[in-house]
Amino acid sequence: MQSVVSPSDRRVLLASRSPRRRALLEQVGITPIVRVSDVEEVPRSGESPFDYTLRLSQDKARAVAADVEGDDDLPRFILAADTIVTFDDVLLEKPADAEDARHMLRALSGRHHEVHTAYCWLDRAGGSVTDCVTTRVRFRELSDETIARYVATGEPMDKAGAYGIQGIGGVLVEGVEGSYSCVVGLPISHVLASLTYLGGIEGFPFPPADEVTP
Repeated sequence: MQSVVSPSDRRVLLASRSPRRRALLEQVGITPIVRVSDVEEVPRSGESPFDYTLRLSQDKARAVAADVEGDDDLPRFILAADTIVTFDDVLLEKPADAEDARHMLRALSGRHHEVHTAYCWLDRAGGSVTDCVTTRVRFRELSDETIARYVATGEPMDKAGAYGIQGIGGVLVEGVEGSYSCVVGLPISHVLASLTYLGGIEGFPFPPADEVTP
């Protein structure tokens, strides 16, 4: 099994099909191998949004670990994450339809909301680290026409809170307090610090791949 994530073996298992999370890891030189779980994303009775997203990140990591158990050719470290949006302590999930997306965006217009991304590093050799990062986001005032045009792009439909800050939705945002990449879906600085704490990475930042001696 892989010892640690290093310049010569940059692979991790990513328990997410999110192209945004994959891209954030690739930007810092880490090679994600995607393995998704079938964990049901439904809050339990009485579960707070914060506890919900923490539990999901842990459950996803554990489910992937169980799926790949015994396969020593795969990476040792598994990263799972979950992102939610809360507004006035109410959980805003992915919109059910275009009208639901318009309703969410009208509520967020001119107001602050919070984006929480929980993540879990699970070491298949033993040990794990779980954390959650919160970023405060403020929307500018949005007209009904702007909202309608944005929803018509289709971008809000697969995103918690009905917008994507890394896409067209970035023009709706007036300000960000905290980690920008948390809003995209993975607080990359915190994620790498946690992997370091777990003893799972060395030689970072990595040199360009073509400069690494085999």
